[in-house]
Amino acid sequence: MSATTSDPPIKRYRREEDNKSDLEEDDDKYVPYVPVKERKKKQLMKLGRIVQLSNEDSKPKSSSENENDEDSQNANDPEVWGRKYNISLLDQHTELKKIAEAKKISDVEKQLKEEEKILESVQQQKALMGVAELAKGIQYDEPIKTSWKPPRYIIEMSEQKRNAIRKRLRILVEGVDVAPPIRSFKEMKFPKGILNGLAAKGIKKPTPIQVQGIPTVLSGRDLIGIAFTGSGKTLVFVLPIIMFALEQEYRLPFARNEGPYGLIICPSRELAKQTNDIIMHYSRHLVESGMPEIRSCLAIGGIPVSEAIDIISKGVHIMVATPGRLMDMLEKKIVTLDVCRYLCMDEADRMIDMGFEEDVRTIFSFFKAQRQTLLFSATMPKKIQNFAISALVKPVTINVGRAGAASMNVTQEVEYVKQEAKVVYLLECLQKTAPPVLIFAEKKQDVDCIHEYLLLKGVEAVAIHGGKDQEERSRAVDAYREAQKDVLVATDVASKGLDFPNVQHVINFDMPEDIENYVHRIGRTGRSNTKGLATTFVNKTTDPSVLLDLKHLLIEAKQNVPDFLLELCPESEQYLDLGDSHGCSYCGGLGHRITDCPKLEAIQSKQASNIGRRDYLSNTAADY
Repeated sequence: MSATTSDPPIKRYRREEDNKSDLEEDDDKYVPYVPVKERKKKQLMKLGRIVQLSNEDSKPKSSSENENDEDSQNANDPEVWGRKYNISLLDQHTELKKIAEAKKISDVEKQLKEEEKILESVQQQKALMGVAELAKGIQYDEPIKTSWKPPRYIIEMSEQKRNAIRKRLRILVEGVDVAPPIRSFKEMKFPKGILNGLAAKGIKKPTPIQVQGIPTVLSGRDLIGIAFTGSGKTLVFVLPIIMFALEQEYRLPFARNEGPYGLIICPSRELAKQTNDIIMHYSRHLVESGMPEIRSCLAIGGIPVSEAIDIISKGVHIMVATPGRLMDMLEKKIVTLDVCRYLCMDEADRMIDMGFEEDVRTIFSFFKAQRQTLLFSATMPKKIQNFAISALVKPVTINVGRAGAASMNVTQEVEYVKQEAKVVYLLECLQKTAPPVLIFAEKKQDVDCIHEYLLLKGVEAVAIHGGKDQEERSRAVDAYREAQKDVLVATDVASKGLDFPNVQHVINFDMPEDIENYVHRIGRTGRSNTKGLATTFVNKTTDPSVLLDLKHLLIEAKQNVPDFLLELCPESEQYLDLGDSHGCSYCGGLGHRITDCPKLEAIQSKQASNIGRRDYLSNTAADY
């Protein structure tokens, strides 16, 4: 009985002891409260130490440092970090910034590799050569030889002096054995008739593109010429071709139905007509100075073929043509390229890039021997240059300014105008300068509406677009050029290469879909070292990607950028200037990279739809 009564206290004692031991274990597990400030301090010190350790790991260690590795492992204790490596917040911030920049560089490298892959995938695999040449495996290794030589003292000029002239005139040259720059037409050995023709137009000395370009062409080299609009590119290919034709005529006069010796291809009828008029101007002055006549013919749509046939029948030296009419005449054997040794493509990127590529390749197939090939434009992205090089032999690339850059002589103004207020605001814009004024619109309907509105308001205006017949277009251009009319309203048909004297103001009724077209449009003013003004209307309907290109173009040209354009700042803007490349390598736009190129996307979607359509048509044809 006594034993049973003593059992419960022992059990109670043991239970209390167990509880006590549990409490003691809980006390051991208890972590005291650390204030937020202290926790952040320890975290920052730890972070600073990690940065320091990562930097130390990247450096090669000496033998003495390897021996001390065990000591450095003790630094894993936060208390030791705070005691041994007390780094200020400013230093920690600097280290973190370095890590962020290193990470950014790796992202940039990744972006560049991705862009290279895209560019390789979209580049044409077929060479820009004739089908017969490709089939026979014909390749020309050496440029055409000519009899022209620069004056002796220019030949003996040192390469350092040549480069100094190029640097002063901001001429960039790529190629081997480049001809020396020559700073006067007389030193280029032009005859008296040519010099008289230049004087009649008030041209006293060559522009930078002419200083380097004319000697290069006269020496027989293939050429890619890139210079801003209004820089005098036309004379770079017109004067040498006249000289070559003159030389051939002296050696052996051209017989009936022979020729042409030189061929100039232009993307638009107006540009072809303008180029032919320039050739005729210098030919007329040659005849007046007692030299043989240089005959040139114009082969463009909208005018009778009989006019060209009449000149060809006498023997033609130079032909200026648009691709469509030229191909038609070649296929019908109205003209041959048997003796043609000189080919120039003006606004070459437009022809290669805008659907004339196959036509150009077909035209190349009609040549019977090697030719000297020249490509000229104000906007020629790297993609076009790389593609065009396949047609050239040891080409020389002459670049005056960035390809696609706007002329620095043009003051660019961008104004936000609501769609419904544009036509009315035009009258106010016309008051900014004296005439002549050039107004551009994207759509033919807009051109007709603007023209009608201006006529109702008593403004002397004419209009041209692709829907009008050639006679009406020629009449309108001539009236505007001769100052009989104050305003010309046009689509982009008038933006490529046309030279109107003393245009004071260019108004873009709407922003074009392509920034290259914008550069060509505003290049109609501010030509030949004169000053000009360009006003562009934009609103919510304008494509944001084109506005971004416009923003960066304005910044590059040191123009005033309106606030609504400055606000445009996409996430991709940090990659716009990577290494040596600026903007898009496909279309040349400064406001995006090739990964976001709207032009490339549109072309790819068009190709995809054409493939689908072709498959459908072939299937239906097979079914029947």
